[in-house]
Amino acid sequence: MARFTVKKILFDLDGTLVDSAFDLHAATNHVLTHVGRESVTLQQVRHMVGHGAKRLIELGLEATGGRESHEATALLPVFLSYYRDHIADGTTVFPGGIQMLKDLKSQGFSLAVCTNKPVALTRPLLQHLDIAQYFDAVTGGDSFEFKKPDPRHLLETATLLPGDGAFLMVGDSINDIAAARSAGAPSVVVDFGYTDIAPADLGADHLISSLSELPSLVSCV
Repeated sequence: MARFTVKKILFDLDGTLVDSAFDLHAATNHVLTHVGRESVTLQQVRHMVGHGAKRLIELGLEATGGRESHEATALLPVFLSYYRDHIADGTTVFPGGIQMLKDLKSQGFSLAVCTNKPVALTRPLLQHLDIAQYFDAVTGGDSFEFKKPDPRHLLETATLLPGDGAFLMVGDSINDIAAARSAGAPSVVVDFGYTDIAPADLGADHLISSLSELPSLVSCV
């Protein structure tokens, strides 16, 4: 029996739909090398993702000696230039994700990506991974004057989807789950994402270990 009856499903991107840690790790280390710092590990970066590129740079600096002598805003173009050129070198859709998207579309759901990644990076990545066609709307951290965990990011994204009705948020971090809670929407959290908080402690309505579990949890209004 389905746990959620909704019309629309919103997905976070990094750590939820796609495993982008490899390429984000490379871009972060490119910036750190640029300023003469040591590299950070892939595991470190997995727990830094989810708050945007600027915050990722800040956390990388903090992990390698502090950020007092470097301004993350000034280093952002270095990060973005490298990341654009290597956006899908190692990034993949998480196992079960493509079939999940096919199943949800066949069931009649409207789907959206709601990420804090800039839209100019999100859309090319979706194209590279050949999953852009499944989404009726794509919003990023620069689509509005607010972004997750602000609930308006979810609410405004949901209005871009065809039809009326409730929506479900699927994510991997506190930004996703807190935004859904504030928006009065149900949420599902994956247990394989990049959160530095245990997924079971994020307060989502349901926890999944594979994207393939999602279609059986939802019923289309």
